[in-house]
Amino acid sequence: MSRVLPILFNTDMVRATLRQINPKTVTRRVVKGFIPEDAIWGYTMFTPKGCISCRGTFTDGYGEKFFKLRYQPGDILYVRETWSEWTGGYLYKAWQEPFVQPGESAVMRWHPSIHMPKEAARIWLKVIDVKVERLRDITNEQILKEGISKETVISYIRQCPDVSEEWGHTAHLIPFSELWDSTIKKSDIGRYDWQSNPWVWVIEFEQCEKPDNEE
Repeated sequence: MSRVLPILFNTDMVRATLRQINPKTVTRRVVKGFIPEDAIWGYTMFTPKGCISCRGTFTDGYGEKFFKLRYQPGDILYVRETWSEWTGGYLYKAWQEPFVQPGESAVMRWHPSIHMPKEAARIWLKVIDVKVERLRDITNEQILKEGISKETVISYIRQCPDVSEEWGHTAHLIPFSELWDSTIKKSDIGRYDWQSNPWVWVIEFEQCEKPDNEE
């Protein structure tokens, strides 16, 4: 039976996921805990179910330790997003122009995504793959899957009159690195920002229907 778990998306992530053309189908999250510089990730015959193996030089010498997968293939995720209650229902900040009845105020009291109840969820995702890699190992294809639009990349490419393959890659990296750093707390700069190149969970998903048992 699939696990049903929450995942937090900010407003830009929600809009990218709901986009009809080139929607967001991947998200990256920092792997927490001590990770050796020579880490090798994968699966061995001793890897417990729901974990991934990390081999490398730890403080007590070379060895193998296991990290519990944050999400697993087959998991069903419900997206928690910035929300508000509205006449017996819910509104979402990702809506460009929430419907407002005549005479009603358009000023909304938005609640943080972390406090959104499951029954308010409108976006459901099925995890299809999970792996671990360095943040800056991301490819151009993966950047587009992260929700960076092709229009954004093209606007960066046009800034360079001599478009080279190297600059084309940079044009993908700039908007994604800026987006990534905008999600990092100030206290985590120097550990989890783009320049620090942390290890991250790479979580691929596809949109799905709300499970019947969640009705």
